Amino acid sequence: MIPRYSRPDMVSIWSPETKFRIWFEIEAHACDAMAELGVIPKENAEAVWKAKDVEFDVARIDEIEAVTKHDVIAFLTHLAEHVGSEEARFVHQGMTSSDVLDTCFNVQLTRAADLLINDLEDLLTALKRRAIEHKNTVRIGRSHGIHAEPTTMGLTFARFYAEMDRNLSRMRDARAEIATGAISGAVGTFANIDPAVEEHVCDQLGLVPEPISTQVIPRDRHAAFFATLGVIASSIENIAVEIRHMQRTEVLEGAEFFSMGQKGSSAMPHKKNPVLTENLTGLARLVRSAVIPAMENVALWHERDISHSSVERMIGPDATVTLDFALARLTSVVDKMLIFPENMLENMNKFPGLVMSQRVLLALTQAGVSREDAYVYVQRNALKVWEHRTDFKEELLADPEVTAALSREEIEEKFDLGYHTKHVDTIFARVFGTE
Repeated sequence: MIPRYSRPDMVSIWSPETKFRIWFEIEAHACDAMAELGVIPKENAEAVWKAKDVEFDVARIDEIEAVTKHDVIAFLTHLAEHVGSEEARFVHQGMTSSDVLDTCFNVQLTRAADLLINDLEDLLTALKRRAIEHKNTVRIGRSHGIHAEPTTMGLTFARFYAEMDRNLSRMRDARAEIATGAISGAVGTFANIDPAVEEHVCDQLGLVPEPISTQVIPRDRHAAFFATLGVIASSIENIAVEIRHMQRTEVLEGAEFFSMGQKGSSAMPHKKNPVLTENLTGLARLVRSAVIPAMENVALWHERDISHSSVERMIGPDATVTLDFALARLTSVVDKMLIFPENMLENMNKFPGLVMSQRVLLALTQAGVSREDAYVYVQRNALKVWEHRTDFKEELLADPEVTAALSREEIEEKFDLGYHTKHVDTIFARVFGTE
Protein backbone atom coordinates (compact mmCIF):
# COMPACT_ATOMS: atom_id res chain seq x y z
CA MET A 1 0.00 0.00 0.00
CA ILE A 2 2.04 2.91 -1.32
CA PRO A 3 0.86 6.41 -2.32
CA ARG A 4 1.54 5.76 -6.00
CA TYR A 5 -1.28 3.20 -6.17
CA SER A 6 -3.61 4.60 -3.49
CA ARG A 7 -6.61 6.87 -3.29
CA PRO A 8 -7.29 8.85 -0.11
CA ASP A 9 -10.84 7.71 0.70
CA MET A 10 -9.88 4.05 0.76
CA VAL A 11 -6.59 4.71 2.55
CA SER A 12 -8.40 6.59 5.31
CA ILE A 13 -10.51 3.52 6.13
CA TRP A 14 -7.33 1.71 7.15
CA SER A 15 -5.61 4.53 9.03
CA PRO A 16 -4.82 3.99 12.73
CA GLU A 17 -7.02 6.98 13.55
CA THR A 18 -10.03 5.37 11.86
CA LYS A 19 -9.35 2.03 13.50
CA PHE A 20 -9.18 3.53 16.98
CA ARG A 21 -12.33 5.56 16.34
CA ILE A 22 -14.19 2.34 15.45
CA TRP A 23 -12.75 0.60 18.52
CA PHE A 24 -14.05 3.46 20.65
CA GLU A 25 -17.52 3.24 19.12
CA ILE A 26 -17.66 -0.52 19.76
CA GLU A 27 -16.71 -0.05 23.40
CA ALA A 28 -19.01 2.94 23.94
CA HIS A 29 -22.04 1.29 22.35
CA ALA A 30 -21.37 -1.86 24.39
CA CYS A 31 -21.35 0.24 27.55
CA ASP A 32 -24.68 1.81 26.56
CA ALA A 33 -26.23 -1.63 26.10
CA MET A 34 -24.84 -2.92 29.39
CA ALA A 35 -26.14 0.15 31.20
CA GLU A 36 -29.59 -0.39 29.66
CA LEU A 37 -29.49 -3.94 31.00
CA GLY A 38 -28.48 -2.67 34.44
CA VAL A 39 -25.12 -4.42 34.32
CA ILE A 40 -23.12 -1.20 34.75
CA PRO A 41 -24.09 2.26 36.05
CA LYS A 42 -25.54 4.57 33.41
CA GLU A 43 -23.27 7.39 34.49
CA ASN A 44 -20.24 5.28 33.67
CA ALA A 45 -21.59 4.51 30.22
CA GLU A 46 -22.32 8.20 29.66
CA ALA A 47 -18.83 9.13 30.82
CA VAL A 48 -17.24 6.99 28.09
CA TRP A 49 -18.83 9.26 25.48
CA LYS A 50 -16.74 12.16 26.79
CA ALA A 51 -14.11 10.81 24.41
CA LYS A 52 -16.37 10.93 21.33
CA ASP A 53 -14.63 14.03 19.96
CA VAL A 54 -11.16 13.05 21.10
CA GLU A 55 -8.37 12.67 18.55
CA PHE A 56 -6.78 9.51 19.85
CA ASP A 57 -3.01 9.83 20.09
CA VAL A 58 -1.60 7.04 17.95
CA ALA A 59 1.93 7.64 19.19
CA ARG A 60 0.74 7.41 22.82
CA ILE A 61 -1.10 4.14 22.14
CA ASP A 62 2.03 2.76 20.49
CA GLU A 63 4.06 3.84 23.51
CA ILE A 64 1.73 1.95 25.86
CA GLU A 65 1.70 -1.09 23.58
CA ALA A 66 5.51 -1.18 23.69
CA VAL A 67 5.10 -2.03 27.37
CA THR A 68 1.88 -4.09 27.38
CA LYS A 69 2.63 -5.95 24.14
CA HIS A 70 -1.15 -5.89 23.57
CA ASP A 71 -2.82 -3.43 21.22
CA VAL A 72 -6.34 -3.51 22.64
CA ILE A 73 -5.14 -3.10 26.22
CA ALA A 74 -2.96 -0.20 25.08
CA PHE A 75 -6.00 1.47 23.52
CA LEU A 76 -8.17 0.88 26.60
CA THR A 77 -5.45 2.37 28.80
CA HIS A 78 -5.31 5.46 26.57
CA LEU A 79 -9.11 5.71 26.59
CA ALA A 80 -9.08 5.71 30.39
CA GLU A 81 -6.61 8.61 30.27
CA HIS A 82 -9.32 10.65 28.56
CA VAL A 83 -12.37 9.34 30.37
CA GLY A 84 -10.88 8.83 33.83
CA SER A 85 -9.89 5.56 35.46
CA GLU A 86 -12.93 5.38 37.73
CA GLU A 87 -15.39 6.27 34.96
CA ALA A 88 -13.79 3.80 32.54
CA ARG A 89 -13.62 0.82 34.90
CA PHE A 90 -16.57 -0.93 33.24
CA VAL A 91 -15.31 -0.48 29.67
CA HIS A 92 -14.75 -3.82 27.90
CA GLN A 93 -16.62 -5.71 30.65
CA GLY A 94 -17.25 -9.30 29.65
CA MET A 95 -15.63 -8.72 26.26
CA THR A 96 -12.52 -10.16 24.67
CA SER A 97 -10.08 -8.51 22.29
CA SER A 98 -11.45 -10.30 19.24
CA ASP A 99 -14.86 -8.75 19.88
CA VAL A 100 -13.25 -5.40 19.15
CA LEU A 101 -10.76 -6.50 16.51
CA ASP A 102 -13.09 -8.66 14.43
CA THR A 103 -16.05 -6.33 14.58
CA CYS A 104 -13.82 -3.40 13.63
CA PHE A 105 -12.25 -5.34 10.76
CA ASN A 106 -15.66 -6.13 9.35
CA VAL A 107 -16.75 -2.50 9.65
CA GLN A 108 -13.65 -1.55 7.68
CA LEU A 109 -14.30 -4.22 5.06
CA THR A 110 -17.92 -3.12 4.59
CA ARG A 111 -16.82 0.49 4.18
CA ALA A 112 -14.19 -0.64 1.69
CA ALA A 113 -16.85 -2.68 -0.11
CA ASP A 114 -19.05 0.41 -0.41
CA LEU A 115 -16.23 2.27 -2.17
CA LEU A 116 -15.54 -0.70 -4.45
CA ILE A 117 -19.23 -0.93 -5.33
CA ASN A 118 -19.16 2.75 -6.31
CA ASP A 119 -16.02 2.09 -8.36
CA LEU A 120 -17.70 -0.76 -10.22
CA GLU A 121 -20.76 1.36 -10.93
CA ASP A 122 -18.53 4.08 -12.40
CA LEU A 123 -16.73 1.53 -14.56
CA LEU A 124 -20.02 0.09 -15.78
CA THR A 125 -21.16 3.56 -16.81
CA ALA A 126 -18.00 4.03 -18.88
CA LEU A 127 -18.22 0.57 -20.47
CA LYS A 128 -21.88 1.04 -21.39
CA ARG A 129 -21.19 4.43 -22.99
CA ARG A 130 -18.36 3.04 -25.12
CA ALA A 131 -20.41 -0.06 -26.03
CA ILE A 132 -23.28 2.06 -27.34
CA GLU A 133 -20.85 4.40 -29.11
CA HIS A 134 -19.25 1.50 -31.01
CA LYS A 135 -22.23 -0.82 -31.20
CA ASN A 136 -21.81 -1.29 -34.95
CA THR A 137 -18.08 -0.60 -35.32
CA VAL A 138 -16.97 -3.80 -37.05
CA ARG A 139 -13.72 -5.47 -36.03
CA ILE A 140 -12.32 -8.93 -36.44
CA GLY A 141 -12.93 -11.42 -33.69
CA ARG A 142 -9.97 -13.60 -32.80
CA SER A 143 -9.60 -17.08 -31.40
CA HIS A 144 -6.16 -18.34 -30.39
CA GLY A 145 -4.97 -14.86 -31.44
CA ILE A 146 -5.89 -15.65 -35.05
CA HIS A 147 -8.54 -13.94 -37.18
CA ALA A 148 -11.84 -15.76 -36.72
CA GLU A 149 -15.05 -13.97 -37.79
CA PRO A 150 -16.29 -10.37 -37.66
CA THR A 151 -17.71 -8.92 -34.45
CA THR A 152 -18.07 -5.31 -33.28
CA MET A 153 -16.17 -3.14 -30.85
CA GLY A 154 -19.49 -2.49 -29.14
CA LEU A 155 -19.87 -6.21 -28.43
CA THR A 156 -16.37 -6.24 -26.94
CA PHE A 157 -17.29 -3.44 -24.54
CA ALA A 158 -20.68 -5.05 -23.85
CA ARG A 159 -18.97 -8.33 -22.97
CA PHE A 160 -16.78 -6.54 -20.47
CA TYR A 161 -19.83 -4.70 -19.13
CA ALA A 162 -21.65 -7.99 -18.49
CA GLU A 163 -18.60 -9.41 -16.73
CA MET A 164 -18.24 -6.37 -14.50
CA ASP A 165 -21.98 -6.37 -13.81
CA ARG A 166 -21.60 -9.89 -12.47
CA ASN A 167 -18.71 -8.64 -10.37
CA LEU A 168 -20.93 -5.89 -8.98
CA SER A 169 -23.41 -8.54 -7.85
CA ARG A 170 -20.57 -10.56 -6.34
CA MET A 171 -19.27 -7.51 -4.51
CA ARG A 172 -22.68 -6.73 -3.06
CA ASP A 173 -23.01 -10.34 -1.91
CA ALA A 174 -19.51 -10.24 -0.41
CA ARG A 175 -20.37 -7.05 1.46
CA ALA A 176 -23.51 -8.65 2.89
CA GLU A 177 -21.58 -11.72 3.97
CA ILE A 178 -18.84 -9.76 5.73
CA ALA A 179 -21.20 -7.32 7.49
CA THR A 180 -21.37 -9.24 10.76
CA GLY A 181 -20.15 -8.42 14.24
CA ALA A 182 -19.44 -10.43 17.38
CA ILE A 183 -19.52 -9.27 21.00
CA SER A 184 -19.73 -12.73 22.50
CA GLY A 185 -16.79 -12.83 24.91
CA ALA A 186 -14.17 -15.50 25.42
CA VAL A 187 -14.82 -18.58 23.24
CA GLY A 188 -18.08 -17.04 22.03
CA THR A 189 -20.45 -18.40 24.70
CA PHE A 190 -21.77 -15.04 26.03
CA ALA A 191 -20.94 -16.34 29.52
CA ASN A 192 -19.91 -12.89 30.72
CA ILE A 193 -21.92 -10.64 28.41
CA ASP A 194 -25.54 -10.60 27.32
CA PRO A 195 -26.29 -11.29 23.63
CA ALA A 196 -28.37 -8.09 23.68
CA VAL A 197 -25.10 -6.15 23.88
CA GLU A 198 -23.94 -7.70 20.63
CA GLU A 199 -27.28 -6.92 18.99
CA HIS A 200 -27.09 -3.26 20.06
CA VAL A 201 -23.48 -2.77 18.95
CA CYS A 202 -24.12 -4.38 15.59
CA ASP A 203 -27.23 -2.30 15.03
CA GLN A 204 -25.33 0.91 15.76
CA LEU A 205 -22.50 -0.04 13.39
CA GLY A 206 -24.67 -1.25 10.51
CA LEU A 207 -23.83 -4.92 11.02
CA VAL A 208 -25.81 -8.04 11.89
CA PRO A 209 -24.86 -10.32 14.79
CA GLU A 210 -22.72 -13.29 13.82
CA PRO A 211 -25.07 -16.29 14.35
CA ILE A 212 -22.35 -18.30 16.05
CA SER A 213 -18.83 -17.16 16.72
CA THR A 214 -16.08 -18.85 18.66
CA GLN A 215 -13.69 -16.27 20.01
CA VAL A 216 -13.51 -14.97 16.45
CA ILE A 217 -15.86 -14.40 13.54
CA PRO A 218 -15.58 -17.41 11.19
CA ARG A 219 -12.99 -16.77 8.51
CA ASP A 220 -14.85 -18.45 5.68
CA ARG A 221 -16.65 -15.11 5.36
CA HIS A 222 -13.36 -13.31 4.84
CA ALA A 223 -12.15 -15.96 2.41
CA ALA A 224 -15.24 -15.37 0.27
CA PHE A 225 -14.71 -11.61 0.47
CA PHE A 226 -11.10 -11.70 -0.70
CA ALA A 227 -11.91 -14.33 -3.32
CA THR A 228 -14.42 -11.85 -4.75
CA LEU A 229 -11.71 -9.18 -4.87
CA GLY A 230 -9.52 -11.67 -6.71
CA VAL A 231 -12.20 -12.39 -9.31
CA ILE A 232 -12.72 -8.66 -9.90
CA ALA A 233 -8.97 -8.22 -10.29
CA SER A 234 -8.92 -11.00 -12.89
CA SER A 235 -11.69 -9.24 -14.82
CA ILE A 236 -9.67 -6.04 -14.75
CA GLU A 237 -6.74 -7.92 -16.23
CA ASN A 238 -9.03 -9.49 -18.84
CA ILE A 239 -9.96 -6.03 -20.11
CA ALA A 240 -6.42 -4.70 -19.76
CA VAL A 241 -4.94 -7.53 -21.84
CA GLU A 242 -7.42 -6.87 -24.66
CA ILE A 243 -6.52 -3.18 -24.71
CA ARG A 244 -2.82 -4.00 -24.64
CA HIS A 245 -3.29 -6.23 -27.66
CA MET A 246 -5.24 -3.57 -29.53
CA GLN A 247 -2.43 -1.05 -28.95
CA ARG A 248 0.28 -3.23 -30.50
CA THR A 249 1.83 -1.43 -33.47
CA GLU A 250 0.86 -4.10 -35.97
CA VAL A 251 -2.74 -4.10 -34.66
CA LEU A 252 -3.52 -0.53 -33.48
CA GLU A 253 -7.27 -0.94 -33.27
CA GLY A 254 -7.42 0.98 -30.01
CA ALA A 255 -5.04 2.68 -27.61
CA GLU A 256 -4.73 4.39 -24.27
CA PHE A 257 -5.04 8.14 -24.44
CA PHE A 258 -1.59 9.74 -24.78
CA SER A 259 -1.60 13.14 -23.09
CA MET A 260 0.24 16.27 -24.12
CA GLY A 261 3.78 16.16 -22.77
CA GLN A 262 3.65 12.42 -22.04
CA LYS A 263 6.80 10.47 -22.87
CA GLY A 264 6.76 6.81 -23.85
CA SER A 265 10.43 5.93 -23.61
CA SER A 266 13.60 7.47 -22.26
CA ALA A 267 15.49 6.12 -25.31
CA MET A 268 12.97 6.08 -28.17
CA PRO A 269 10.93 9.27 -28.59
CA HIS A 270 8.45 7.61 -30.96
CA LYS A 271 7.08 5.18 -28.37
CA LYS A 272 3.47 5.18 -27.14
CA ASN A 273 3.33 2.32 -24.67
CA PRO A 274 0.21 0.82 -22.99
CA VAL A 275 1.64 1.63 -19.57
CA LEU A 276 -1.67 2.01 -17.75
CA THR A 277 -3.06 -1.36 -18.78
CA GLU A 278 0.29 -3.05 -18.18
CA ASN A 279 0.16 -1.50 -14.72
CA LEU A 280 -3.35 -2.90 -14.25
CA THR A 281 -2.12 -6.38 -15.11
CA GLY A 282 0.48 -6.06 -12.36
CA LEU A 283 -1.97 -4.66 -9.81
CA ALA A 284 -4.38 -7.53 -10.54
CA ARG A 285 -1.63 -9.98 -9.58
CA LEU A 286 -1.18 -8.22 -6.26
CA VAL A 287 -4.89 -8.33 -5.41
CA ARG A 288 -5.09 -12.02 -6.28
CA SER A 289 -2.11 -12.69 -4.02
CA ALA A 290 -4.40 -12.01 -1.05
CA VAL A 291 -6.81 -14.81 -1.92
CA ILE A 292 -4.80 -17.88 -0.89
CA PRO A 293 -3.74 -16.45 2.51
CA ALA A 294 -7.39 -15.51 3.18
CA MET A 295 -8.45 -19.06 2.44
CA GLU A 296 -5.70 -20.48 4.61
CA ASN A 297 -6.97 -18.29 7.47
CA VAL A 298 -10.19 -20.34 7.62
CA ALA A 299 -8.54 -23.20 9.51
CA LEU A 300 -7.88 -21.77 12.98
CA TRP A 301 -7.14 -23.84 16.07
CA HIS A 302 -10.14 -24.63 18.26
CA GLU A 303 -12.00 -21.49 19.34
CA ARG A 304 -9.22 -19.12 18.36
CA ASP A 305 -5.61 -18.55 17.46
CA ILE A 306 -3.97 -15.50 15.88
CA SER A 307 -2.32 -17.04 12.84
CA HIS A 308 -4.80 -15.04 10.73
CA SER A 309 -4.05 -11.72 12.40
CA SER A 310 -0.78 -10.74 10.74
CA VAL A 311 -2.18 -11.81 7.37
CA GLU A 312 -5.28 -9.66 7.67
CA ARG A 313 -3.39 -6.61 8.89
CA MET A 314 -1.70 -6.64 5.48
CA ILE A 315 -4.20 -8.06 3.00
CA GLY A 316 -7.12 -5.98 4.29
CA PRO A 317 -5.67 -2.60 3.38
CA ASP A 318 -3.40 -3.79 0.56
CA ALA A 319 -6.05 -5.65 -1.45
CA THR A 320 -8.83 -3.09 -1.06
CA VAL A 321 -6.62 -0.03 -1.64
CA THR A 322 -5.03 -1.64 -4.70
CA LEU A 323 -8.33 -2.77 -6.19
CA ASP A 324 -9.91 0.65 -5.58
CA PHE A 325 -7.04 2.30 -7.45
CA ALA A 326 -7.14 -0.27 -10.26
CA LEU A 327 -10.87 0.12 -10.84
CA ALA A 328 -10.57 3.91 -10.98
CA ARG A 329 -7.61 3.65 -13.36
CA LEU A 330 -9.46 1.24 -15.66
CA THR A 331 -12.50 3.53 -15.71
CA SER A 332 -10.29 6.40 -16.84
CA VAL A 333 -8.64 4.23 -19.51
CA VAL A 334 -12.01 3.12 -20.91
CA ASP A 335 -13.40 6.67 -20.80
CA LYS A 336 -10.49 8.16 -22.75
CA MET A 337 -9.59 5.19 -24.93
CA LEU A 338 -8.91 5.91 -28.60
CA ILE A 339 -10.64 3.67 -31.14
CA PHE A 340 -9.48 3.31 -34.76
CA PRO A 341 -12.30 1.85 -36.92
CA GLU A 342 -10.31 2.22 -40.15
CA ASN A 343 -7.52 0.07 -38.77
CA MET A 344 -10.08 -2.52 -37.68
CA LEU A 345 -11.34 -2.85 -41.26
CA GLU A 346 -7.81 -2.86 -42.65
CA ASN A 347 -6.78 -5.64 -40.29
CA MET A 348 -9.87 -7.68 -41.14
CA ASN A 349 -9.09 -7.38 -44.84
CA LYS A 350 -5.41 -8.20 -44.48
CA PHE A 351 -6.27 -11.57 -45.99
CA PRO A 352 -9.14 -10.47 -48.25
CA GLY A 353 -12.40 -12.24 -47.56
CA LEU A 354 -10.80 -15.06 -45.62
CA VAL A 355 -12.95 -14.55 -42.50
CA MET A 356 -16.07 -15.55 -44.48
CA SER A 357 -14.93 -19.17 -44.84
CA GLN A 358 -17.60 -20.65 -42.57
CA ARG A 359 -20.42 -19.02 -44.55
CA VAL A 360 -19.12 -20.61 -47.74
CA LEU A 361 -18.70 -23.97 -46.00
CA LEU A 362 -22.30 -23.91 -44.77
CA ALA A 363 -23.61 -22.78 -48.16
CA LEU A 364 -21.87 -25.70 -49.87
CA THR A 365 -23.36 -28.23 -47.47
CA GLN A 366 -26.79 -26.68 -47.93
CA ALA A 367 -26.29 -27.00 -51.68
CA GLY A 368 -25.83 -30.75 -51.38
CA VAL A 369 -22.04 -31.10 -50.99
CA SER A 370 -20.89 -33.41 -48.19
CA ARG A 371 -19.35 -31.61 -45.25
CA GLU A 372 -16.03 -33.39 -45.79
CA ASP A 373 -15.82 -32.32 -49.45
CA ALA A 374 -17.07 -28.81 -48.67
CA TYR A 375 -14.34 -28.42 -46.06
CA VAL A 376 -11.69 -29.51 -48.59
CA TYR A 377 -12.96 -27.04 -51.23
CA VAL A 378 -13.00 -24.11 -48.81
CA GLN A 379 -9.74 -24.90 -47.07
CA ARG A 380 -7.68 -25.31 -50.23
CA ASN A 381 -8.80 -21.88 -51.42
CA ALA A 382 -8.28 -20.36 -47.98
CA LEU A 383 -4.70 -21.66 -47.88
CA LYS A 384 -3.97 -19.85 -51.15
CA VAL A 385 -5.03 -16.62 -49.46
CA TRP A 386 -2.80 -17.36 -46.46
CA GLU A 387 0.17 -18.10 -48.68
CA HIS A 388 -0.20 -15.55 -51.48
CA ARG A 389 -2.49 -12.82 -50.08
CA THR A 390 -4.93 -13.34 -52.93
CA ASP A 391 -8.65 -12.58 -52.68
CA PHE A 392 -10.67 -15.42 -51.17
CA LYS A 393 -13.82 -14.64 -53.15
CA GLU A 394 -11.90 -14.62 -56.42
CA GLU A 395 -10.28 -17.94 -55.57
CA LEU A 396 -13.68 -19.47 -54.91
CA LEU A 397 -15.09 -18.10 -58.15
CA ALA A 398 -12.19 -19.73 -60.02
CA ASP A 399 -12.74 -23.13 -58.40
CA PRO A 400 -14.97 -25.28 -60.67
CA GLU A 401 -16.06 -27.60 -57.84
CA VAL A 402 -17.25 -24.63 -55.81
CA THR A 403 -19.00 -22.94 -58.74
CA ALA A 404 -20.64 -26.23 -59.67
CA ALA A 405 -22.53 -26.01 -56.38
CA LEU A 406 -22.90 -22.21 -55.93
CA SER A 407 -23.65 -19.45 -58.42
CA ARG A 408 -21.62 -16.23 -58.58
CA GLU A 409 -24.46 -14.38 -56.85
CA GLU A 410 -24.62 -16.98 -54.07
CA ILE A 411 -20.85 -16.76 -53.53
CA GLU A 412 -20.79 -12.95 -53.52
CA GLU A 413 -23.68 -12.82 -51.06
CA LYS A 414 -21.56 -14.73 -48.56
CA PHE A 415 -19.23 -11.73 -48.21
CA ASP A 416 -21.81 -9.35 -46.72
CA LEU A 417 -20.53 -7.97 -43.39
CA GLY A 418 -24.07 -7.26 -42.24
CA TYR A 419 -24.65 -10.97 -41.86
CA HIS A 420 -22.34 -10.99 -38.84
CA THR A 421 -23.92 -8.00 -37.09
CA LYS A 422 -27.61 -8.81 -37.56
CA HIS A 423 -28.08 -9.96 -33.96
CA VAL A 424 -26.14 -7.17 -32.25
CA ASP A 425 -29.40 -5.55 -31.10
CA THR A 426 -30.53 -8.83 -29.55
CA ILE A 427 -27.28 -9.20 -27.63
CA PHE A 428 -27.38 -5.57 -26.47
CA ALA A 429 -30.94 -6.06 -25.21
CA ARG A 430 -29.78 -9.08 -23.21
CA VAL A 431 -26.91 -7.11 -21.66
CA PHE A 432 -28.43 -3.66 -21.20
CA GLY A 433 -32.17 -4.33 -21.32
CA THR A 434 -34.60 -2.88 -23.81
CA GLU A 435 -34.34 0.75 -22.73
